[in-house]
Amino acid sequence: MEVPSAVKYQPMTGGFQPTTTRQSILKAVRIMLVLSLVISVLVNPGALRSWTAFAITYAYTLMYSMGLWLTNGFVVEWLNRRYTWTVQPGRRLLLTLAVSLGGSMLVILLMNAVLLVLRGKPVSQLFSQEMYWPLMLPLIITVIISLFNHSRAFFYHWREAAVRAERLEKETAVARLDSLRRQVDPHFLFNSLNALTSLVEENDPSRAVRFIRQLSQVYRYVLDSESQELVPLADELKFAESYLFLQKTRLGNALAVEMDVAPTDAARYFVPPLALQLLLENVVKHNTAFQNDPLHLRVTLNAAAGTLTVRNTLRPRRLALGESSGLGLKNLAARYAFLSSKPLQVGEENGEFVVALPLLTL
Repeated sequence: MEVPSAVKYQPMTGGFQPTTTRQSILKAVRIMLVLSLVISVLVNPGALRSWTAFAITYAYTLMYSMGLWLTNGFVVEWLNRRYTWTVQPGRRLLLTLAVSLGGSMLVILLMNAVLLVLRGKPVSQLFSQEMYWPLMLPLIITVIISLFNHSRAFFYHWREAAVRAERLEKETAVARLDSLRRQVDPHFLFNSLNALTSLVEENDPSRAVRFIRQLSQVYRYVLDSESQELVPLADELKFAESYLFLQKTRLGNALAVEMDVAPTDAARYFVPPLALQLLLENVVKHNTAFQNDPLHLRVTLNAAAGTLTVRNTLRPRRLALGESSGLGLKNLAARYAFLSSKPLQVGEENGEFVVALPLLTL
């Protein structure tokens, strides 16, 4: 789902951005131009006596260098973006060997064939015994350099994965602390006890008993899910129903709730624990609700877009100092950034505050 005028919390993405790619290519081309010049002088210093001979030597060396770079540099970077070392290392190793060795050998054969043509010799000599070392020596050098580059790439990917894992652990710790805070949230507990007191004073034992059961289910779910990274969406929705029952008991007709989620649609999805509860809590905490002008809250599931959307009437109210930290959505967005490439979508639409949770699958 795309929310108009939405502010998207984007996860950290891998790969190169267009500007970075252009800069890398230009830098590599400059290096190849200088390196080919140095190699041309070292390999054939006699060509310096003739501009024509030197131009031919330089062009040949440059084509040689560029061919090997495209095979072992550009193509390997393309592999890095599609087959990372951390996901399928065995398959990536085979692909790298096939591309690096096969591509390098083709370039070496082609350039030596061009050299034979320039010298006026038949291309058939390419596979003669005297061409063994002219073919093997550059291949060996290329393999050594390529192994160094691939080892460095593997190390960088491993280090990035380690950093991401450490950051995820920190974010999870923050989320768990936030979850523990909500377990003993004095505002929620105080309001719930007040509502329960009202039910007792109204001499409505059946509603009071149901209220106590729903309250116990809320805290039981919080305790059970606190250590989990993901929970089934169906469980989160059942918890949300209990949570909303408590809020509606307290607010009465001032809160109008619509849950438009089919159980069959929710069966295969997962969400971070208490993600939906955070959004529901924000709706009640940050907006005013009146009996004659209820606060409308709607939860919908879009299976095609893979999102669970919470939208509510936007009627901000002033909060007491310390009642809200403002970190709830930021922490939730950070958790999603490590769990999915889909960003948390937050914005306003037609006088409503809209938050779309990406739904995850295992």
